[in-house]
Amino acid sequence: MPAWPTLFPALAAALLAGSFFLPLGMALTAACALALVGAVIAAVHHAEVVAHRVGEPFGTLVLAVAITVIEVALIVSMMLAGGPDAATLPRDTIYAAVMIICTGVVGICLLAGGLSHHAQSFQLAGTSPALSALVALAGLSLVLPTFTTSSAVGTYTVSQLAFVAVSSLALWAIFVFVQTVRHRDYFLPLAATADEAAHAAPPTGAQAAASFGLLLLALVAVVGLAKRLSPAIEGAVAAAGSPKAVIGIAIALLVLLPETWAAVRAALADRLQTSMNLALGSALASIGLTIPAVVVTATLLDLPL
Repeated sequence: MPAWPTLFPALAAALLAGSFFLPLGMALTAACALALVGAVIAAVHHAEVVAHRVGEPFGTLVLAVAITVIEVALIVSMMLAGGPDAATLPRDTIYAAVMIICTGVVGICLLAGGLSHHAQSFQLAGTSPALSALVALAGLSLVLPTFTTSSAVGTYTVSQLAFVAVSSLALWAIFVFVQTVRHRDYFLPLAATADEAAHAAPPTGAQAAASFGLLLLALVAVVGLAKRLSPAIEGAVAAAGSPKAVIGIAIALLVLLPETWAAVRAALADRLQTSMNLALGSALASIGLTIPAVVVTATLLDLPL
């Protein structure tokens, strides 16, 4: 294991503890912000190690849950700090995630892979169901609230929110089943649909256990630092005169950064199918699991959504 995935969670936890005893000045705020970014990247790294050890379909669940915890922690922290003015933050974050992935991440992977290898291939049988599920999830969260009449424009009633949360979770779960069990070969590179050796060797039990402990530490640090930094982030956006949607874009960029880096590296290594799996899979997880989590949290804490 390289040094940085161990260093960042420990540093983030130390800064989180220090922020309760020291004044949160400019220097400490900047250090906490950098540690937050590092802890997010380290958490995804450790989640991938654990996921590779336990195998599919449980590996996908580990990675998806870790990403969702990070995203929900950032969203809820900002909603608690921003009050009613932050009611649109989950929508902004989801919209930003869809746009960044479908036009940004996929585009960068296609461009980087094309420049490096000129011609690459991937399976439409794997990308089509992913895009279909993504369209349905985006429609539930971004389109339908405009047309409902039981509550104010752009909102859902409690029963409608429950339906959307259950439907989103079901769509994501069905896609995971298709990807990891029922039609797993649709999501493997064309040259290795039946070759288990196409995957890297799994880590040892000790490596997986160490990554699991560091993953928990990183997630705790991310949740705590997000809560501590929420007022500073709100103030910085207001001072810059930027729209509040910028916060949603920043959250989406932060959460998607590790998966984007992995997807681009896969494209450069002539594994475009893996790039598509990473990009579209992260979009589905960040939406399909974030919507239910945010709905439950907003309902329990009586937050406007």
